Amino acid sequence: MIRKFFSLVLMIGLTSNFYSQAQSTFPRNGVQDKDATVYAFTNATVHVDAKTVYENATLLVKEGRVIAAGSGVTVPKGAIETDLSGKHIYPSLIDAFSTYGIEQPKKEKKNKPGPQYDADKKGAFAWNDALNPEVSAAEKFTPDSKKAETLRKAGFGSTVSLVRDGIARGTSALVLTGDGTSNENLIQANVAANYSFSKGTSGQNYPSSQMGAIALLRQTYFDADWYSSLNDNTKEMNLGLVAWNGVQSIPQVCEAPDLLSIFRADKVGDEFGKQFIFLGNGTEYRRIDAIKKTGGSFIIPLKFPDALDVEDPFDAQLASYEDLLHWELAPSNAKALKEAGVPFALTIEGLDKESDFWPAVRKAIEAGLDSAAALEALTTAPAKMLGLNEVGSLKKGNLANFLITSKDLFNEKNTILEHWLKGKQYKFSEAPGDSINANYSLKMGSRSWTLELTGTVDKPSAKLTKNDSVKLDVSFSQSNELVTISFADEKDAKAKYRLTGRKDGKNYLGKGQDADGNWANWSLTYSSEIDKKKDEKKEKGEKDKKDEAKKDTVLGSVVYPFMAFGYTEAPKQEATVIRNATVWTNEKDGTLKETDVYFEAGKIKSVGKDLSVPAGVKEIDGTGKHVTSGIIDEHSHIAISRGVNEGTQAVTAEVSIGDVVNSEDINIYRQLAGGVTASQLLHGSANPIGGQSGLVKLRWGKLPEEMKIADAAGHIKFALGENVKQSNWGEYYTSRFPQTRMGVEQVFYDAFYRAKAYKAEWEAFNG
Repeated sequence: MIRKFFSLVLMIGLTSNFYSQAQSTFPRNGVQDKDATVYAFTNATVHVDAKTVYENATLLVKEGRVIAAGSGVTVPKGAIETDLSGKHIYPSLIDAFSTYGIEQPKKEKKNKPGPQYDADKKGAFAWNDALNPEVSAAEKFTPDSKKAETLRKAGFGSTVSLVRDGIARGTSALVLTGDGTSNENLIQANVAANYSFSKGTSGQNYPSSQMGAIALLRQTYFDADWYSSLNDNTKEMNLGLVAWNGVQSIPQVCEAPDLLSIFRADKVGDEFGKQFIFLGNGTEYRRIDAIKKTGGSFIIPLKFPDALDVEDPFDAQLASYEDLLHWELAPSNAKALKEAGVPFALTIEGLDKESDFWPAVRKAIEAGLDSAAALEALTTAPAKMLGLNEVGSLKKGNLANFLITSKDLFNEKNTILEHWLKGKQYKFSEAPGDSINANYSLKMGSRSWTLELTGTVDKPSAKLTKNDSVKLDVSFSQSNELVTISFADEKDAKAKYRLTGRKDGKNYLGKGQDADGNWANWSLTYSSEIDKKKDEKKEKGEKDKKDEAKKDTVLGSVVYPFMAFGYTEAPKQEATVIRNATVWTNEKDGTLKETDVYFEAGKIKSVGKDLSVPAGVKEIDGTGKHVTSGIIDEHSHIAISRGVNEGTQAVTAEVSIGDVVNSEDINIYRQLAGGVTASQLLHGSANPIGGQSGLVKLRWGKLPEEMKIADAAGHIKFALGENVKQSNWGEYYTSRFPQTRMGVEQVFYDAFYRAKAYKAEWEAFNG
């Protein structure tokens, strides 16, 4: 008896464990409704993914997952079967960068004015409030039913959502856009670690510039590496660095506000062995070769510029060449990435509303993006780059997230009819009905008219023809077999004929009231098809004209840099001799009249009269002209992006102008026109010890790293005077040391002493 009882207990335990795999841990108030039904969608064009398409195929779904998809799939007995002849099934779309379901932090108003030097965050976290690696979007996710519905209707079944705040933003989460609770819609936590160059809602002063943001990001990598080998909590407990180190093995996503910021972020990533996935900005086509060299994948917005208003000649003068060219070329961005072999996903991020998404996608396709590549960029590409294992395709075992459409997904006349998420149906509209295009004879009592019926069965349109020419609008509505018709017999008549009845084969019949309110029987009898050939010919002619216009359209070329005076092809170094010029040597030889200068491979080979040079060397007549070495501007503030000062602390030696060289500054062109060929780009004078300078040659059209002078000695900006002690900064800026010139001197001493001590400590650490 005891043995039998033990066996029974064991059996119950095993059975309980089996069912617990699919059960929720949440108690249910009511009867459990566990749907184990098999749903079979037959005779559809099934797009398993962008490259795998089956005609007249079947999709089988059970318990929220795909169990089979393809041709020749057998429908199990007892399955609920839906015939989708003429329709398409696609995987639900994925938005790879979203804030859906995540309440975004808002910048709090300060209780007291003035700068904030220290972190304000509660807890043992990082020293700077812009560093939030501990934030988890999964923990903050709450479904938004209204927003979810708009996303579902646009085709998006899942989003990778994040808290878009700070330089280190924590981890994103994969969530569904379905109804229900957070638990039911959260699919995957800790999808990717996220970064940017924006400090977001942080009220802390530092950083105030992009070079400061880059320095903070770089320093945090160093700090985290040091902290990971510390093993001594008595020196420092930092939960921010613990979180930072904990997310370095998952995908790393960096939001770049502009094209050059992509290359800056990539440079930081390379320094620490990190390959970023970049949230782009739609300008990648401008430097597509350099974009490919980053080795990164991209998440690309589809926000295209509106056409500029140039009707007013004065307004037209305000339209820049850059804006005009970008308006023309922006839709071809995705095509450029595809042709270059750069992996990319498309995102709805940046659009004003979800309904703008499909027109934008079709615009990209019109600009040359293949529709298969577009589908890939919305499904398998984001799944692959972000490691999303259960979405993106309709392969066996994946979540049953799919769309049912009336036509090809990218067809302008397509309708998304249904959206299924985890096997749950969300129905939006019926499929368009069969088209109708016929003439009918309408009779009521002694009166008769000709009626044109066009459109589709579910959305008919009717016109009443009177005297063979006058056409009057008719209200014609049909629901299943029932029909309601109303019309005025004269153009301005207020009284109407009101008819109700039913469909009878091709015809209609019923009873109604005339304009005077008298009741009578009526009939609508089919007479002939409307001749559509004329209209079709006209439509075809218009389409052909549009197609020809597209063929004749010649897009502008990308220029370097992307602005006025940019070139389509970089100048090449050529062996050149300048003849018979006045040469200013700036050496002991002084000024030489009627002299030649020969240079090759970018270096001066010889200076003298009647120089003998190899055949084929380019010659320039310098008669009446002067030749001198290029001017070097040793104190310049041109060509610097997003802030020339990091004046938030007294010593910001860690920031570098070299990190933010702006190759797209028109001042480079202007300086060259004035004879300047090289510059030292200096930090401003907002603090005693500013940042490291950038030494560049003004190579117009080259990228920032190509402008830098190779192996140039390092320099740093020191400043004296009233500005560095904040004399003129206002009454709220009296707390940062130094506030006197004596204090400035002490800052210099202190910085040098600490630097020497650190150097000695570093050398000892490295043996």
